[in-house]
Amino acid sequence: MAKHYQPRKSLLALAIITVLLVVGAYAAGDSNTPKLGLDLRGGTQVILAPVGDGGKSVTNDQLSQTVRIIRQRVDGFGVAESSVTTQGSGANTKIVVSIPGVTSSELVDSLKTTAKLNFRQVLAVAAGTPASITSTKPGKKPKPAPTVPAKWLVPPIQTANPNDPKFVKIFQALDCAKFGATGNGTSDDESKYLITCGKDDPKAKYLLAPAELSGTDIQNATAGMPTQGAGGYEISLSLTTSGASKFAETTKRLANEKEPMNQFGIVLDGIVLSDPRVNEAILGGNAVITGKFTAEEAQNLAQSLKYGALPVTLNIDDKSQVSPTLGNDQLHAALLAGMFGLLLVILYLVLYYRALGLVAVVSLVLAASLLYLSFILLGNQIGFTLTLAGIAGAIVAIGITADSFVVYFERLRDELREGKRLRSAVDHGWTRARRTILAADFVSFLAAVILYFMSVGNVRGFAFTLGLTTVIDVFVAFLFTRPLVNLLANSAWMNKGGSMTGVSPERLGAPVQTEAAQ
Repeated sequence: MAKHYQPRKSLLALAIITVLLVVGAYAAGDSNTPKLGLDLRGGTQVILAPVGDGGKSVTNDQLSQTVRIIRQRVDGFGVAESSVTTQGSGANTKIVVSIPGVTSSELVDSLKTTAKLNFRQVLAVAAGTPASITSTKPGKKPKPAPTVPAKWLVPPIQTANPNDPKFVKIFQALDCAKFGATGNGTSDDESKYLITCGKDDPKAKYLLAPAELSGTDIQNATAGMPTQGAGGYEISLSLTTSGASKFAETTKRLANEKEPMNQFGIVLDGIVLSDPRVNEAILGGNAVITGKFTAEEAQNLAQSLKYGALPVTLNIDDKSQVSPTLGNDQLHAALLAGMFGLLLVILYLVLYYRALGLVAVVSLVLAASLLYLSFILLGNQIGFTLTLAGIAGAIVAIGITADSFVVYFERLRDELREGKRLRSAVDHGWTRARRTILAADFVSFLAAVILYFMSVGNVRGFAFTLGLTTVIDVFVAFLFTRPLVNLLANSAWMNKGGSMTGVSPERLGAPVQTEAAQ
Protein backbone atom coordinates (compact mmCIF):
# COMPACT_ATOMS: atom_id res chain seq x y z
CA MET A 1 0.00 0.00 0.00
CA ALA A 2 1.34 3.41 -1.04
CA LYS A 3 2.38 5.72 1.75
CA HIS A 4 -0.16 8.48 2.38
CA TYR A 5 1.07 11.90 1.26
CA GLN A 6 1.54 14.41 4.09
CA PRO A 7 1.33 17.97 2.68
CA ARG A 8 2.22 19.66 5.98
CA LYS A 9 5.71 18.11 5.94
CA SER A 10 6.36 19.63 2.52
CA LEU A 11 5.16 23.02 3.71
CA LEU A 12 7.36 22.74 6.80
CA ALA A 13 10.39 21.91 4.67
CA LEU A 14 9.72 24.96 2.49
CA ALA A 15 9.30 27.14 5.57
CA ILE A 16 12.71 26.00 6.86
CA ILE A 17 14.34 26.76 3.48
CA THR A 18 12.73 30.21 3.43
CA VAL A 19 13.91 31.01 6.96
CA LEU A 20 17.47 29.94 6.08
CA LEU A 21 17.38 32.19 3.02
CA VAL A 22 16.14 35.12 5.09
CA VAL A 23 18.87 34.59 7.69
CA GLY A 24 21.53 34.20 5.01
CA ALA A 25 20.35 37.28 3.10
CA TYR A 26 19.82 39.71 5.98
CA ALA A 27 21.72 38.43 9.01
CA ALA A 28 24.97 37.33 7.37
CA GLY A 29 25.45 40.05 4.73
CA ASP A 30 26.34 43.71 4.41
CA SER A 31 23.55 44.61 1.98
CA ASN A 32 19.78 44.33 2.31
CA THR A 33 19.09 44.72 -1.40
CA PRO A 34 20.41 42.95 -4.51
CA LYS A 35 23.63 44.33 -5.94
CA LEU A 36 23.02 45.99 -9.28
CA GLY A 37 25.19 45.51 -12.34
CA LEU A 38 26.73 48.24 -14.43
CA ASP A 39 23.81 48.53 -16.85
CA LEU A 40 21.48 49.34 -13.94
CA ARG A 41 23.86 51.20 -11.66
CA GLY A 42 25.96 52.94 -14.26
CA GLY A 43 29.63 52.40 -15.04
CA THR A 44 31.90 50.76 -17.58
CA GLN A 45 32.37 47.17 -18.70
CA VAL A 46 35.04 46.11 -21.16
CA ILE A 47 35.51 42.63 -22.61
CA LEU A 48 39.12 42.15 -23.74
CA ALA A 49 40.41 39.39 -26.00
CA PRO A 50 44.07 38.48 -25.27
CA VAL A 51 46.23 37.67 -28.31
CA GLY A 52 49.72 36.16 -28.01
CA ASP A 53 52.74 37.42 -29.93
CA GLY A 54 52.74 36.23 -33.53
CA GLY A 55 49.28 34.75 -33.10
CA LYS A 56 50.55 32.16 -30.61
CA SER A 57 48.25 30.73 -27.95
CA VAL A 58 48.10 32.61 -24.67
CA THR A 59 49.57 30.58 -21.79
CA ASN A 60 48.02 30.40 -18.32
CA ASP A 61 51.01 32.31 -16.89
CA GLN A 62 50.55 35.11 -19.42
CA LEU A 63 46.82 35.25 -18.72
CA SER A 64 47.30 35.35 -14.95
CA GLN A 65 49.91 38.08 -15.22
CA THR A 66 47.70 40.13 -17.56
CA VAL A 67 44.78 39.89 -15.16
CA ARG A 68 47.02 40.90 -12.25
CA ILE A 69 48.39 43.97 -14.04
CA ILE A 70 44.92 45.05 -15.17
CA ARG A 71 43.52 44.54 -11.68
CA GLN A 72 46.26 46.80 -10.29
CA ARG A 73 45.27 49.49 -12.78
CA VAL A 74 41.57 49.10 -12.01
CA ASP A 75 42.25 49.37 -8.27
CA GLY A 76 43.99 52.61 -9.02
CA PHE A 77 40.66 54.22 -9.84
CA GLY A 78 39.66 53.76 -6.19
CA VAL A 79 36.23 52.36 -7.07
CA ALA A 80 34.68 49.82 -4.73
CA GLU A 81 33.27 46.55 -6.12
CA SER A 82 35.26 46.70 -9.36
CA SER A 83 36.19 43.29 -10.75
CA VAL A 84 38.54 41.69 -13.27
CA THR A 85 37.60 38.14 -14.23
CA THR A 86 38.20 35.63 -17.00
CA GLN A 87 35.50 33.85 -18.97
CA GLY A 88 35.74 30.97 -21.38
CA SER A 89 38.70 28.68 -21.95
CA GLY A 90 41.50 28.10 -24.41
CA ALA A 91 41.46 30.34 -27.47
CA ASN A 92 38.04 31.69 -26.44
CA THR A 93 39.20 33.10 -23.10
CA LYS A 94 38.10 36.69 -22.47
CA ILE A 95 39.02 39.15 -19.74
CA VAL A 96 35.98 41.00 -18.39
CA VAL A 97 36.62 44.27 -16.55
CA SER A 98 33.70 45.86 -14.68
CA ILE A 99 34.00 49.21 -12.93
CA PRO A 100 30.75 50.61 -11.48
CA GLY A 101 30.24 54.34 -11.31
CA VAL A 102 33.03 55.24 -13.77
CA THR A 103 32.34 56.17 -17.42
CA SER A 104 35.68 57.36 -18.73
CA SER A 105 37.29 56.73 -22.12
CA GLU A 106 40.67 57.17 -20.40
CA LEU A 107 39.89 54.10 -18.33
CA VAL A 108 39.48 51.93 -21.42
CA ASP A 109 42.69 53.32 -22.92
CA SER A 110 44.54 52.59 -19.67
CA LEU A 111 43.44 48.96 -19.70
CA LYS A 112 44.92 48.37 -23.15
CA THR A 113 48.15 50.30 -22.60
CA THR A 114 51.29 48.20 -22.21
CA ALA A 115 52.66 48.65 -18.71
CA LYS A 116 56.28 49.64 -18.10
CA LEU A 117 58.50 47.90 -15.60
CA ASN A 118 61.44 50.08 -14.49
CA PHE A 119 64.48 49.63 -12.25
CA ARG A 120 65.18 52.85 -10.36
CA GLN A 121 67.81 53.68 -7.74
CA VAL A 122 66.34 54.38 -4.30
CA LEU A 123 67.37 57.87 -3.18
CA ALA A 124 65.33 57.96 0.02
CA VAL A 125 62.90 55.73 1.87
CA ALA A 126 60.68 56.66 4.80
CA ALA A 127 57.73 55.47 6.82
CA GLY A 128 54.57 55.53 4.74
CA THR A 129 52.68 57.54 7.36
CA PRO A 130 54.07 61.05 7.99
CA ALA A 131 55.18 61.72 11.56
CA SER A 132 55.78 64.89 13.52
CA ILE A 133 59.27 66.40 13.16
CA THR A 134 61.04 66.25 16.52
CA SER A 135 62.85 69.39 17.60
CA THR A 136 66.47 69.13 18.79
CA LYS A 137 66.09 72.12 21.15
CA PRO A 138 64.97 71.47 24.75
CA GLY A 139 61.51 72.74 25.61
CA LYS A 140 60.43 72.96 21.99
CA LYS A 141 57.33 71.05 20.93
CA PRO A 142 57.56 68.73 17.92
CA LYS A 143 56.44 70.35 14.72
CA PRO A 144 53.40 68.73 13.11
CA ALA A 145 53.90 66.76 9.94
CA PRO A 146 53.72 68.97 6.84
CA THR A 147 50.39 69.17 5.13
CA VAL A 148 49.73 69.65 1.42
CA PRO A 149 46.56 69.53 -0.69
CA ALA A 150 45.18 66.00 -1.02
CA LYS A 151 45.26 66.25 -4.82
CA TRP A 152 49.09 66.28 -4.59
CA LEU A 153 49.22 63.07 -2.64
CA VAL A 154 48.07 60.45 -5.11
CA PRO A 155 51.13 58.46 -6.19
CA PRO A 156 52.99 58.19 -8.46
CA ILE A 157 54.18 61.83 -8.23
CA GLN A 158 56.92 62.90 -10.62
CA THR A 159 59.28 65.81 -11.25
CA ALA A 160 62.35 66.63 -13.28
CA ASN A 161 63.84 68.52 -10.31
CA PRO A 162 64.09 66.54 -7.04
CA ASN A 163 65.32 69.65 -5.17
CA ASP A 164 62.04 71.47 -5.74
CA PRO A 165 60.83 72.44 -2.20
CA LYS A 166 57.27 71.46 -3.07
CA PHE A 167 58.48 68.03 -4.21
CA VAL A 168 60.35 67.49 -0.93
CA LYS A 169 57.30 68.63 1.02
CA ILE A 170 55.11 66.18 -0.86
CA PHE A 171 57.48 63.33 0.00
CA GLN A 172 57.35 64.23 3.69
CA ALA A 173 53.56 64.56 3.73
CA LEU A 174 52.66 61.52 1.62
CA ASP A 175 50.53 59.04 3.58
CA CYS A 176 50.84 55.63 1.91
CA ALA A 177 48.41 54.02 4.34
CA LYS A 178 45.75 56.20 2.70
CA PHE A 179 46.91 56.42 -0.88
CA GLY A 180 49.58 53.79 -1.42
CA ALA A 181 47.25 50.81 -1.75
CA THR A 182 45.33 52.47 -4.57
CA GLY A 183 47.92 54.25 -6.66
CA ASN A 184 47.01 55.56 -10.07
CA GLY A 185 48.27 52.41 -11.74
CA THR A 186 49.68 54.38 -14.70
CA SER A 187 52.97 53.95 -16.50
CA ASP A 188 55.50 56.34 -14.98
CA ASP A 189 57.82 58.58 -16.99
CA GLU A 190 61.17 56.80 -16.72
CA SER A 191 63.15 60.01 -17.34
CA LYS A 192 61.79 61.75 -14.21
CA TYR A 193 62.27 61.37 -10.47
CA LEU A 194 59.45 59.54 -8.74
CA ILE A 195 57.69 59.58 -5.35
CA THR A 196 55.53 56.55 -4.74
CA CYS A 197 54.61 53.79 -2.29
CA GLY A 198 55.22 50.09 -1.89
CA LYS A 199 52.44 47.90 -3.29
CA ASP A 200 52.61 45.13 -0.70
CA ASP A 201 53.93 47.36 2.08
CA PRO A 202 52.02 50.67 2.12
CA LYS A 203 53.97 51.60 5.28
CA ALA A 204 56.95 52.55 3.09
CA LYS A 205 57.35 55.41 0.63
CA TYR A 206 60.18 56.00 -1.78
CA LEU A 207 62.01 58.78 -3.60
CA LEU A 208 63.42 57.16 -6.75
CA ALA A 209 65.89 58.30 -9.40
CA PRO A 210 65.16 58.10 -13.14
CA ALA A 211 65.04 54.56 -14.50
CA GLU A 212 68.30 52.68 -15.09
CA LEU A 213 66.78 49.61 -16.77
CA SER A 214 63.33 48.61 -18.03
CA GLY A 215 61.35 45.42 -18.31
CA THR A 216 62.49 44.99 -21.91
CA ASP A 217 66.04 44.39 -20.61
CA ILE A 218 64.91 41.19 -18.83
CA GLN A 219 64.92 38.02 -20.87
CA ASN A 220 63.57 35.62 -18.24
CA ALA A 221 62.73 35.40 -14.54
CA THR A 222 61.97 32.32 -12.44
CA ALA A 223 61.13 31.76 -8.78
CA GLY A 224 62.52 28.93 -6.68
CA MET A 225 64.21 27.81 -3.51
CA PRO A 226 67.85 28.85 -2.85
CA THR A 227 70.51 26.49 -4.18
CA GLN A 228 71.62 25.71 -0.61
CA GLY A 229 67.99 25.07 0.38
CA ALA A 230 68.06 27.59 3.23
CA GLY A 231 66.18 30.86 3.63
CA GLY A 232 63.16 32.09 1.74
CA TYR A 233 62.34 31.85 -1.95
CA GLU A 234 64.45 33.74 -4.49
CA ILE A 235 64.06 35.07 -8.03
CA SER A 236 66.63 34.30 -10.72
CA LEU A 237 67.03 36.82 -13.56
CA SER A 238 68.63 36.54 -16.97
CA LEU A 239 69.05 39.72 -18.99
CA THR A 240 69.40 40.55 -22.64
CA THR A 241 72.82 41.47 -24.03
CA SER A 242 72.19 45.21 -23.80
CA GLY A 243 70.44 44.77 -20.45
CA ALA A 244 73.41 42.84 -19.02
CA SER A 245 75.76 45.66 -19.95
CA LYS A 246 73.58 48.35 -18.34
CA PHE A 247 72.96 46.13 -15.30
CA ALA A 248 76.67 45.55 -14.74
CA GLU A 249 77.45 49.26 -14.93
CA THR A 250 74.56 50.23 -12.64
CA THR A 251 75.19 47.56 -9.98
CA LYS A 252 78.90 48.47 -9.89
CA ARG A 253 77.94 52.02 -8.97
CA LEU A 254 75.18 51.09 -6.50
CA ALA A 255 77.36 48.55 -4.66
CA ASN A 256 79.57 51.43 -3.47
CA GLU A 257 76.64 53.52 -2.18
CA LYS A 258 75.34 53.60 1.37
CA GLU A 259 71.87 52.38 2.32
CA PRO A 260 69.26 53.06 0.98
CA MET A 261 71.02 54.36 -2.16
CA ASN A 262 72.43 50.88 -2.78
CA GLN A 263 68.90 49.59 -3.46
CA PHE A 264 66.90 49.14 -6.63
CA GLY A 265 63.23 50.10 -6.70
CA ILE A 266 61.46 47.67 -9.04
CA VAL A 267 58.51 49.72 -10.25
CA LEU A 268 55.45 48.48 -12.18
CA ASP A 269 52.71 50.93 -13.16
CA GLY A 270 54.26 53.53 -10.87
CA ILE A 271 54.19 51.35 -7.71
CA VAL A 272 57.22 49.72 -6.05
CA LEU A 273 57.01 45.93 -6.15
CA SER A 274 60.34 45.25 -4.42
CA ASP A 275 63.49 47.11 -3.29
CA PRO A 276 66.42 44.63 -3.38
CA ARG A 277 69.86 45.69 -2.10
CA VAL A 278 72.90 45.52 -4.40
CA ASN A 279 75.83 43.91 -2.56
CA GLU A 280 78.30 43.69 -5.44
CA ALA A 281 78.65 44.37 -9.14
CA ILE A 282 76.69 41.78 -11.11
CA LEU A 283 78.35 40.70 -14.35
CA GLY A 284 77.42 38.14 -16.97
CA GLY A 285 73.75 39.04 -17.33
CA ASN A 286 72.45 36.82 -14.50
CA ALA A 287 71.25 37.97 -11.09
CA VAL A 288 69.43 36.64 -8.04
CA ILE A 289 66.99 38.59 -5.88
CA THR A 290 66.84 37.17 -2.36
CA GLY A 291 64.66 38.07 0.58
CA LYS A 292 62.00 36.76 2.89
CA PHE A 293 59.69 35.84 0.02
CA THR A 294 56.89 33.33 0.31
CA ALA A 295 56.35 31.00 -2.65
CA GLU A 296 53.43 33.12 -3.89
CA GLU A 297 55.30 36.43 -3.47
CA ALA A 298 58.33 35.09 -5.33
CA GLN A 299 56.17 33.74 -8.16
CA ASN A 300 54.25 37.00 -8.51
CA LEU A 301 57.43 39.08 -8.57
CA ALA A 302 59.03 36.72 -11.10
CA GLN A 303 56.02 37.04 -13.36
CA SER A 304 56.08 40.84 -13.03
CA LEU A 305 59.77 40.84 -13.99
CA LYS A 306 59.23 38.38 -16.83
CA TYR A 307 56.17 40.18 -18.13
CA GLY A 308 56.90 43.74 -17.09
CA ALA A 309 54.84 44.88 -20.00
CA LEU A 310 51.52 43.23 -20.65
CA PRO A 311 52.57 39.81 -21.99
CA VAL A 312 49.79 39.79 -24.59
CA THR A 313 48.04 42.18 -26.93
CA LEU A 314 44.53 43.10 -25.79
CA ASN A 315 41.77 43.70 -28.32
CA ILE A 316 38.46 45.17 -27.23
CA ASP A 317 35.66 42.73 -28.04
CA ASP A 318 32.93 44.77 -26.43
CA LYS A 319 32.66 48.03 -24.52
CA SER A 320 29.62 49.41 -22.73
CA GLN A 321 29.34 52.61 -20.76
CA VAL A 322 26.15 53.48 -18.91
CA SER A 323 25.49 56.68 -16.99
CA PRO A 324 23.90 56.33 -13.52
CA THR A 325 20.80 58.20 -14.77
CA LEU A 326 20.33 55.88 -17.74
CA GLY A 327 20.92 52.87 -15.51
CA ASN A 328 18.22 54.07 -13.11
CA ASP A 329 15.80 54.57 -16.01
CA GLN A 330 16.55 51.07 -17.32
CA LEU A 331 15.92 49.58 -13.88
CA HIS A 332 12.53 51.28 -13.59
CA ALA A 333 11.59 50.21 -17.14
CA ALA A 334 12.63 46.60 -16.44
CA LEU A 335 10.67 46.46 -13.18
CA LEU A 336 7.62 47.97 -14.89
CA ALA A 337 7.82 45.38 -17.66
CA GLY A 338 8.14 42.59 -15.10
CA MET A 339 5.17 43.84 -13.07
CA PHE A 340 3.03 44.22 -16.21
CA GLY A 341 3.89 40.70 -17.37
CA LEU A 342 3.20 39.29 -13.90
CA LEU A 343 -0.15 41.10 -13.76
CA LEU A 344 -1.25 39.60 -17.09
CA VAL A 345 -0.32 36.11 -15.93
CA ILE A 346 -2.18 36.63 -12.63
CA LEU A 347 -5.32 37.85 -14.43
CA TYR A 348 -5.32 34.83 -16.71
CA LEU A 349 -4.78 32.34 -13.88
CA VAL A 350 -7.50 33.83 -11.65
CA LEU A 351 -10.10 34.23 -14.42
CA TYR A 352 -9.54 30.77 -15.84
CA TYR A 353 -8.71 28.65 -12.79
CA ARG A 354 -10.57 30.60 -10.05
CA ALA A 355 -9.54 29.18 -6.63
CA LEU A 356 -6.79 27.10 -8.20
CA GLY A 357 -5.63 30.28 -9.89
CA LEU A 358 -5.30 31.96 -6.50
CA VAL A 359 -3.04 29.06 -5.44
CA ALA A 360 -0.92 29.74 -8.52
CA VAL A 361 -0.77 33.47 -7.72
CA VAL A 362 0.43 32.83 -4.17
CA SER A 363 2.96 30.36 -5.59
CA LEU A 364 4.25 33.03 -8.00
CA VAL A 365 4.58 35.56 -5.19
CA LEU A 366 6.47 33.00 -3.11
CA ALA A 367 8.75 32.16 -6.03
CA ALA A 368 9.46 35.87 -6.59
CA SER A 369 10.26 36.31 -2.88
CA LEU A 370 12.66 33.34 -2.88
CA LEU A 371 14.32 34.70 -6.01
CA TYR A 372 14.74 38.14 -4.42
CA LEU A 373 16.25 36.62 -1.27
CA SER A 374 18.58 34.51 -3.43
CA PHE A 375 19.79 37.64 -5.24
CA ILE A 376 20.65 39.29 -1.91
CA LEU A 377 22.36 36.16 -0.54
CA LEU A 378 24.40 35.55 -3.69
CA GLY A 379 25.33 39.22 -3.88
CA ASN A 380 26.69 39.16 -0.32
CA GLN A 381 28.41 35.79 -0.60
CA ILE A 382 29.84 35.60 -4.13
CA GLY A 383 29.39 39.15 -5.45
CA PHE A 384 26.52 38.33 -7.83
CA THR A 385 25.14 41.46 -9.49
CA LEU A 386 21.71 41.79 -11.05
CA THR A 387 21.85 43.10 -14.61
CA LEU A 388 19.21 44.16 -17.09
CA ALA A 389 19.71 40.84 -18.87
CA GLY A 390 19.21 39.08 -15.53
CA ILE A 391 15.90 40.84 -15.01
CA ALA A 392 14.91 39.73 -18.52
CA GLY A 393 15.71 36.16 -17.48
CA ALA A 394 13.47 36.54 -14.42
CA ILE A 395 10.62 37.91 -16.59
CA VAL A 396 10.93 34.98 -19.01
CA ALA A 397 10.92 32.63 -16.04
CA ILE A 398 7.50 33.97 -14.97
CA GLY A 399 6.03 32.15 -17.94
CA ILE A 400 8.02 28.99 -17.19
CA THR A 401 6.79 28.97 -13.59
CA ALA A 402 3.20 29.61 -14.68
CA ASP A 403 3.51 26.70 -17.13
CA SER A 404 4.11 24.33 -14.22
CA PHE A 405 0.82 25.36 -12.64
CA VAL A 406 -1.05 25.09 -15.95
CA VAL A 407 0.33 21.58 -16.56
CA TYR A 408 -0.73 20.44 -13.07
CA PHE A 409 -4.16 22.04 -13.14
CA GLU A 410 -4.98 20.70 -16.60
CA ARG A 411 -3.93 17.17 -15.58
CA LEU A 412 -6.13 17.52 -12.47
CA ARG A 413 -9.10 18.67 -14.56
CA ASP A 414 -8.57 15.81 -17.03
CA GLU A 415 -8.83 13.36 -14.14
CA LEU A 416 -12.09 14.99 -13.07
CA ARG A 417 -13.45 14.71 -16.62
CA GLU A 418 -12.68 11.00 -16.51
CA GLY A 419 -14.99 10.70 -13.51
CA LYS A 420 -12.55 10.64 -10.59
CA ARG A 421 -13.37 12.30 -7.29
CA LEU A 422 -11.51 15.50 -6.40
CA ARG A 423 -9.02 14.07 -3.93
CA SER A 424 -8.23 11.19 -6.22
CA ALA A 425 -7.91 13.56 -9.18
CA VAL A 426 -5.47 15.75 -7.21
CA ASP A 427 -3.15 12.77 -6.52
CA HIS A 428 -3.38 11.17 -9.96
CA GLY A 429 -3.12 14.53 -11.70
CA TRP A 430 0.09 15.32 -9.83
CA THR A 431 1.59 11.90 -10.63
CA ARG A 432 1.01 12.53 -14.34
CA ALA A 433 2.01 16.21 -14.25
CA ARG A 434 5.25 16.02 -12.30
CA ARG A 435 7.09 14.17 -15.07
CA THR A 436 6.13 16.86 -17.55
CA ILE A 437 7.08 19.61 -15.07
CA LEU A 438 10.48 18.03 -14.35
CA ALA A 439 11.16 17.41 -18.04
CA ALA A 440 10.30 21.01 -18.99
CA ASP A 441 12.34 22.46 -16.12
CA PHE A 442 15.28 20.18 -16.93
CA VAL A 443 15.33 21.36 -20.55
CA SER A 444 15.13 24.99 -19.38
CA PHE A 445 17.90 24.48 -16.81
CA LEU A 446 20.12 22.64 -19.30
CA ALA A 447 19.70 25.46 -21.81
CA ALA A 448 20.61 27.99 -19.10
CA VAL A 449 23.77 26.04 -18.13
CA ILE A 450 24.95 25.70 -21.75
CA LEU A 451 24.22 29.36 -22.43
CA TYR A 452 26.09 30.39 -19.26
CA PHE A 453 29.30 28.52 -20.10
CA MET A 454 29.26 29.28 -23.83
CA SER A 455 28.63 33.02 -23.57
CA VAL A 456 30.27 36.09 -22.04
CA GLY A 457 29.09 39.42 -20.67
CA ASN A 458 25.47 40.20 -19.92
CA VAL A 459 24.19 37.04 -21.63
CA ARG A 460 25.61 35.07 -18.71
CA GLY A 461 23.45 37.16 -16.37
CA PHE A 462 20.37 36.14 -18.34
CA ALA A 463 21.40 32.47 -18.26
CA PHE A 464 22.22 32.49 -14.54
CA THR A 465 18.91 34.09 -13.56
CA LEU A 466 16.98 31.74 -15.83
CA GLY A 467 18.67 28.70 -14.30
CA LEU A 468 18.19 29.95 -10.73
CA THR A 469 14.50 30.69 -11.33
CA THR A 470 14.01 27.24 -12.85
CA VAL A 471 15.42 25.59 -9.71
CA ILE A 472 13.16 27.73 -7.52
CA ASP A 473 10.18 26.73 -9.70
CA VAL A 474 10.80 23.06 -8.90
CA PHE A 475 10.97 23.77 -5.15
CA VAL A 476 7.79 25.84 -5.20
CA ALA A 477 5.83 23.32 -7.32
CA PHE A 478 6.80 20.34 -5.16
CA LEU A 479 6.90 21.94 -1.70
CA PHE A 480 4.12 24.54 -1.93
CA THR A 481 1.73 24.26 -4.89
CA ARG A 482 1.11 20.55 -4.63
CA PRO A 483 0.59 20.41 -0.82
CA LEU A 484 -1.63 23.53 -0.89
CA VAL A 485 -3.87 22.03 -3.60
CA ASN A 486 -3.94 18.80 -1.62
CA LEU A 487 -5.14 20.64 1.50
CA LEU A 488 -7.81 22.47 -0.53
CA ALA A 489 -9.02 19.14 -1.90
CA ASN A 490 -9.86 18.10 1.68
CA SER A 491 -12.15 21.10 2.19
CA ALA A 492 -15.94 20.81 1.93
CA TRP A 493 -16.15 23.98 -0.17
CA MET A 494 -13.87 22.63 -2.91
CA ASN A 495 -15.64 19.26 -2.90
CA LYS A 496 -18.96 20.96 -3.54
CA GLY A 497 -17.57 21.99 -6.91
CA GLY A 498 -18.91 25.55 -6.97
CA SER A 499 -18.24 27.86 -9.94
CA MET A 500 -15.50 29.73 -8.07
CA THR A 501 -13.51 26.60 -7.17
CA GLY A 502 -12.12 26.07 -10.64
CA VAL A 503 -13.19 22.41 -10.55
CA SER A 504 -16.89 22.91 -11.25
CA PRO A 505 -18.30 19.83 -13.08
CA GLU A 506 -20.52 22.08 -15.19
CA ARG A 507 -17.56 24.11 -16.50
CA LEU A 508 -15.44 21.02 -17.07
CA GLY A 509 -18.16 18.90 -18.62
CA ALA A 510 -17.44 16.24 -16.01
CA PRO A 511 -19.80 13.88 -14.13
CA VAL A 512 -21.03 15.31 -10.84
CA GLN A 513 -19.05 13.28 -8.30
CA THR A 514 -18.20 15.09 -5.12
CA GLU A 515 -17.43 13.93 -1.64
CA ALA A 516 -17.80 15.41 1.77
CA ALA A 517 -14.74 16.68 3.47
CA GLN A 518 -13.27 14.34 6.03
